Amino acid sequence: MSKFTDEDDALLADLGVEVEAKRSASRTAREERIIAGFEEIQRFVDEHGGGPRHGEDKDIFERLYAVRLDRMRALEECRALLEPLDNQGLLAGAEPALDSDDADLDDDALLAQLGVAEDAPDITTLRHVRSSVEKQAADEIAQRDKCDDFATFKPLFEVVQQELKSGARTARPFELKAEIRPGAFFIVGGQKAYVAEMGEVTTNAQGRTDARLRVIFDNGTQSNMLMRSLQRALNKDDAGRRITEPEAGPLFSGQKDDGDEASGTIYVLRSKSDHPVVAQSRDLVHKIGVTNMAVEKRIAGARLQPTFLMADVEIVATFELFNINRTKLENLIHRIFESARLEIEIMDRFGNPVRPREWFLVPFQVLDEAVDRIKDGTIAEYVYDPRAARLTRRGKASPAE
Repeated sequence: MSKFTDEDDALLADLGVEVEAKRSASRTAREERIIAGFEEIQRFVDEHGGGPRHGEDKDIFERLYAVRLDRMRALEECRALLEPLDNQGLLAGAEPALDSDDADLDDDALLAQLGVAEDAPDITTLRHVRSSVEKQAADEIAQRDKCDDFATFKPLFEVVQQELKSGARTARPFELKAEIRPGAFFIVGGQKAYVAEMGEVTTNAQGRTDARLRVIFDNGTQSNMLMRSLQRALNKDDAGRRITEPEAGPLFSGQKDDGDEASGTIYVLRSKSDHPVVAQSRDLVHKIGVTNMAVEKRIAGARLQPTFLMADVEIVATFELFNINRTKLENLIHRIFESARLEIEIMDRFGNPVRPREWFLVPFQVLDEAVDRIKDGTIAEYVYDPRAARLTRRGKASPAE
């Protein structure tokens, strides 16, 4: 069969036949890779309003795209192939000098030039040009906005990180059967993700259920992605993980039985400190702790101890418990109220700055409710919402203000 001439192309174009489609079929695998790499740079420009730039302070993706674009500008083969596609004028920049040995560098080699280890987990998606399905899943993850109320969620990520370090939580490979629900944490694309909200569950044409999610990421962004989009992203990410719920274990028996002995007391204290932060919110500032000794003995000499804000304290309430694991209980209580932790710095008696960690801005009636939920075993299902000043079930948003 004879080849098409330029006159044939013109005639086909007049007839409404897509000439470019005919030509694309004859592109080599190398040309397809070059075009795919250029299209990634074009999407970056569309999203950020400008071309990628060099610099150690830039995101690794941006630095990679900047080096890649320099290479494309310098190689005549690339310029000839890409100029018809360059609707953003990206190839019009200065043509940097390029050693002949650099012509065939792949993304791994470019990343090595940038000082990024080959086995770094956050660059695995850059190793090869991705398929359209993979790009779609990645794009769904990448379409994020700034999370304006991230201050509400930041303490949750901090607690999860602490619990991962302590072993209270673990990160396990994501499985298809793993449940995506409000309150669940995952690791995807190297970032922790928190499912804050889930919309109405629907069924698609294939009979599969789906729902719109509000997913918060630990870098302060959010995405209103579909549940199945998150599932696809987790399944395609070799480093994708689900973060397990903390295992509190049995804290204590609900009631005292014959032979049981009191083994701990939850105490709630109020400070008499004249520190401005404490004075202006004295009725809300409480210290919550667990001790195995008499509370009066625990607070003796409070004015000399940084943990008591170097001031006397008032006992607001005590709750005696039986057969408890005091360490687990105290960690659990502090996790529940992490979002309301009092940020305060004081000087100890030697003039050294100290930041006590067991004081919280929480109304007493909420603390009283928390103890009731400890007793009935449901406390692990709740977290404190500082905006609503109440305990809420994990994953449930507080009413709009």
